[in-house]
Amino acid sequence: MSTFHIGGVHPHDNKQFSAHKQIVTVPLPEKAVVPLVQHIGAPAKPIVEKGDMVKVGQLIAEAGGFVSANVHSPVSGKVTKIDSTIDAWGMRMPAIFIDVDGDKWADDIDTSDKLNAICKLEAKEIIEKIKQAGIVGLGGACFPTHVKLMPPPGKIAEVLIINGVECEPYLTCDDQLMLEHGEEIMVGIQILMKALGVKKAIIGIEKNKPEAIAKMQSLASHTLGVVVMPLDLKYPQGGEKQLIDACIGRQIPSGALPIEVGAVVDNVATVYAVYQAVQKNKPLVERVVTVTGRSVSNPGNYLVRFGTPLSDLIQAAGGIPQDTGKIIGGGPMMGRAMSNVDMPCNKRVSGVLMLTEQEARRAEPRNCIRCAKCVSACPMGLEPYLLAKQAEHQLFDDMEKHSVMDCIDCGCCMFTCPSNRPLLDYIRMGKAQVGANIRARAQK
Repeated sequence: MSTFHIGGVHPHDNKQFSAHKQIVTVPLPEKAVVPLVQHIGAPAKPIVEKGDMVKVGQLIAEAGGFVSANVHSPVSGKVTKIDSTIDAWGMRMPAIFIDVDGDKWADDIDTSDKLNAICKLEAKEIIEKIKQAGIVGLGGACFPTHVKLMPPPGKIAEVLIINGVECEPYLTCDDQLMLEHGEEIMVGIQILMKALGVKKAIIGIEKNKPEAIAKMQSLASHTLGVVVMPLDLKYPQGGEKQLIDACIGRQIPSGALPIEVGAVVDNVATVYAVYQAVQKNKPLVERVVTVTGRSVSNPGNYLVRFGTPLSDLIQAAGGIPQDTGKIIGGGPMMGRAMSNVDMPCNKRVSGVLMLTEQEARRAEPRNCIRCAKCVSACPMGLEPYLLAKQAEHQLFDDMEKHSVMDCIDCGCCMFTCPSNRPLLDYIRMGKAQVGANIRARAQK
């Protein structure tokens, strides 16, 4: 059986609404708001000032630490201010505000569609290019990609695993990216293999994407060291630890990273961005986002510049349907309900899902019946019912002892709970506090 071995669930994939919809480019906004926190780690530090004129692809904020990422202007125009903006969940973050004036790109960026298949750079030069381009993991985690390519002393990468799983229901942007840009992705894979010094790469794709599997297998047959592994459907197979288990059968120890078992994992959208950065000198200023839902009039996959209001993206898909009960950033399992659709699109946004009122309605929670379904479903081998109860009673030290930081927020526990307990809500709350406690201890 080609899948991971611990836990997991089987939600309906609901990909039919946007599957195989050609990527459509969203028009540029009149004003762009570019967040300086589009990655895990320290915020980027602005290097432009009010009144400066900028071009597309120009560096406007530098990485604020080792685990951080550069931010480039996604538009051309005039910087009007450097202030804060409110994200979809009501949190304030620093941002650069730009009045858009045309679409003038920086002179050294190749904007042509011509495939550039030969990379002449050495490994260190590749990593530096990726770092300068501000590339982060586009599968959701937004971990700076150049950091992944620099294993700590004593750790050696043996295999590169490419995440083409896209197990989150409704989302199809990665699937469509493989169909339309498979050639560029394959070049990107070879570039990453060279950067890591590995001879083997595995592309994991779930079997509900037969066209993408066929396309990538055809390309891999002409590429030394690259194989495609069709995987059985099971959520959350796109998680790093689950995908490594499915592809090479290795288990990552608690609290460890994939490099501990010799693996580096990158999403297909990240690989495409690597190709553009290294071969076209194009920094990460846009991404493909799935906008979907049962009642959405024009669901599909949209190429959008960062800084564009999500409301513009929603409008491109036909607007918000009248029966919408909730708008989710991401997919239904790991995504979060948004309170603000005027927030700017950023590197983290892979999907916008508009659920109907009926779909969005939560059933009334009942008492836990100790059935242990959540334990069986947890892909990390945790005890969600216990962690949720500890969070409810603010027993954060106990949560830490029971490995809450291993939780990947997949939502399998809540999906499988017959009593409709809000397990993930409680666990997320407790996990945030435990993380804060750990960071406070480290600073003493």
